[in-house]
Amino acid sequence: MTLQQYKTDSVLRQHLDRIQHQSMRELFTSDATRFDQFSVQGPEIFLDYSKNRIDRGILNSLIDLADEAGLSHAIEQMFAGQAINTTEDRPALHVALRNSVGNDVVVNEVEVTREVNRVQQQMFAFAEEIHRGKQLGYSGQPIDTLVSIGIGGSYLGPLLVNRALAPFRIAGLETHFVANIDPTDLTRVLDRIDPETTLFLVQSKSFRTQETLENANAAKQWLLNQGAKESDISKHFAAVSANVPAAVAFGISAERVFPMWDWVGGRYSLWSAIGLPILFQFGREVFEALLLGAHKMDRHFQTTHFDQNLPVLLALIGIWYHNYFGASTHAVLPYEQYLEHLPAYLQQLDMESNGKSVSRNGSAIQYQTGPVIWGGIGCNGQHAYHQLLHQGSQMVPVDFIVSLTSHHNIANHHTHLFANCLAQSQALMNGKSREEAYQELIGGGMTDQHAASLAPHKVIAGNKPSNTLVLDKLCPQSLGSLIALYEHKVFVQGIIWNINSFDQWGVELGKTLEQGIYQNLGTESVPQQSGLDSSTEGLIKKYWQSIRN
Repeated sequence: MTLQQYKTDSVLRQHLDRIQHQSMRELFTSDATRFDQFSVQGPEIFLDYSKNRIDRGILNSLIDLADEAGLSHAIEQMFAGQAINTTEDRPALHVALRNSVGNDVVVNEVEVTREVNRVQQQMFAFAEEIHRGKQLGYSGQPIDTLVSIGIGGSYLGPLLVNRALAPFRIAGLETHFVANIDPTDLTRVLDRIDPETTLFLVQSKSFRTQETLENANAAKQWLLNQGAKESDISKHFAAVSANVPAAVAFGISAERVFPMWDWVGGRYSLWSAIGLPILFQFGREVFEALLLGAHKMDRHFQTTHFDQNLPVLLALIGIWYHNYFGASTHAVLPYEQYLEHLPAYLQQLDMESNGKSVSRNGSAIQYQTGPVIWGGIGCNGQHAYHQLLHQGSQMVPVDFIVSLTSHHNIANHHTHLFANCLAQSQALMNGKSREEAYQELIGGGMTDQHAASLAPHKVIAGNKPSNTLVLDKLCPQSLGSLIALYEHKVFVQGIIWNINSFDQWGVELGKTLEQGIYQNLGTESVPQQSGLDSSTEGLIKKYWQSIRN
């Protein structure tokens, strides 16, 4: 069923007509209890969603929409291990990685919980050997540096967590990440590490990902150039992959290949062996606390009524703006420096999951699905793109994320940070009228004529929506809950849009075309029957010219 076919759709459009010209200022003025009504404490996260263009009637209708879409049943299907990834006939069982499914879930005749626990014990034992100085490089020195080579979900998730939990790092260990096939990415890491004490972790489910294998082979050759022998490769390489034979052929010992399963998508995989860089850098206690935080959000998502359910609320509010107000983007603004990589992580999570234009049954859909996700660190953005948020012609819903407590105590820095976060959400909501701008200018001593001329430029429309997500403090548990919150939000929206959030066929075409173009870049004559367009052919010739020169 499409969004327009839901009975609730027409009800929501009536709500839109009713509230479209009502300001949030009025909503707050008319209801002293608005904050209490539209805020909720979840696992590790407090959500204030009162600064949205909704009222109780709208929220109830949005919940009716979720019910009509069969959300409760869909949640049951996911946690039961049913094949909700319909185009690939697979479950989506990332929740199993944090102990959120029962022992009765079986996939391909394998008991999922037992298999997850087995691999976790393998991971814990390997990391403990490193932490105890028992894993040695070719010169007999203990391994103290890990270079994770992956891309997409094998890169963004571990990178996010490693940067976010920096205060919990084990001293004396260093973790680096390489993803891009641009040689600069690998080179700048190789320039900073010691070959005698470095372990390369190749992260590819298929062990065929082009960018990852090119970087892995280059790292292997670099190691040999530094004095290692072919027989030493197994001391300096490990892998996370479902293709054990390919990893072994590369030179990695079978016992150093950590399995992946086809029921875990890359963008949902940081909880699996893909999270080995997290375990390496922080240890078992931190890794298990991260899983626990996600598990708490899983249980909240499963058991909490939709009107108090954080992932459902965020998803429904997003649907409201995206499909009814016509907002095409959504900004995520962490007022927490350690979360600097969160917007990029959520770009993949959301846009790769819900960037679809075909329904689950294969028919084209006629409404917007996944929004463009973007953002950056506050307060930096206040001196850049916040101008567009406040005075631009587009509505951009915002998620503000802030911690009550900082890991660092420097003067009044954190108090200013927190005040800036609240001020931005208040400014988006309230704005500034032309009369207010005019009176402000007159009060500053400006002439009437000059104030009347300048006032229109200082008008801020306001009535711009935002959510504020508040953590007590950024720690492994709260980070786990935050990431799982957004995972489930994306799932809910996919269910309502009737799309498959767990495949990503759109990333395949460019990979396939690259192979032919790569072959053509190796010769100075494009075959007449190449089928290339004149633009691509012209750019290939330009590449040849640069090589000749």
